[in-house]
Amino acid sequence: MAKYFIVKIGGRNVKQKTIEKTLKYADKLLDWIVQKVGDLALCVFIIVVGFKIVAFIKKMLKKGFQRHNMDPSVASFLVSFVDIGLKTILLIWCIGILGVEMSSVIAILGSASIAIGLAVQGSLSNIAGGVLILLLKPFQVGDYIIEDNKKNEGTVVAIDIFYTRLHTVDNKTVVIPNGILANSSLTNVTRQDKRRIDIFLGISYDESIVKVKALLAKIIEREENILQDEESEVVIFVNDFEESTVSIGIRAWAPMDLYWKTRWSLLEHIKEEFDRENISFPYNQLDVHVVSDNGKKEIVS
Repeated sequence: MAKYFIVKIGGRNVKQKTIEKTLKYADKLLDWIVQKVGDLALCVFIIVVGFKIVAFIKKMLKKGFQRHNMDPSVASFLVSFVDIGLKTILLIWCIGILGVEMSSVIAILGSASIAIGLAVQGSLSNIAGGVLILLLKPFQVGDYIIEDNKKNEGTVVAIDIFYTRLHTVDNKTVVIPNGILANSSLTNVTRQDKRRIDIFLGISYDESIVKVKALLAKIIEREENILQDEESEVVIFVNDFEESTVSIGIRAWAPMDLYWKTRWSLLEHIKEEFDRENISFPYNQLDVHVVSDNGKKEIVS
């Protein structure tokens, strides 16, 4: 058994054999750096200039795709794919310049293929998900979607190789892996040119249903963005008899891009007209009966 000689350096005990090995490897590393300093400088130059060229190619591709009116979803995916592919080629080129045998690199990657596969299986599923999205087109760039899993929603601004980016109405960017979107249900709100507005109101049992329905019909008729054609029928109906209210339902149609504006305007005008006609919206109220010492009852609402 080899003996280890202990020396004291800086108040700490270190094994001499370990020090000798460390110094030996440090010398080899320094010699390699001295020998490869030119190659290292060349690699840095290739990466810096190469990445700028890749950025220029991406810019030209985007302009070309726009000029030929390519589907924005496909264009975004292809640009992302080309970007990653070209940068990977540059890195492999630099490895070759530094004298690393490509056969050795391939052998290492081959022996580690299982581990790599497990590590990147999520990324591979995202790539496959992106391809499925482009082929099946459940949504495209510009569509407003609602992802049913986490309830993320927004306008699709890009479909990249790994992720889809959404722009929300409150100016946030949501990034969702393509694999999730390809394997879960979602709602595409803007696929059609119009959208139905569903509103449910609760009125008192003392109110006249005929009067309320007639008033709602007038309000809807005055809304300029409500569609009034034969295919967009407006329906006002009694939805249910609830514990303390009669539920009145409204179904009307509005252009897709004016849906929220029309809905908000309709709700505002309903409240104004109901106040003008003294039609109240019932709300839950708790009555407490208090019995005083003299036996007199008082009701506190």
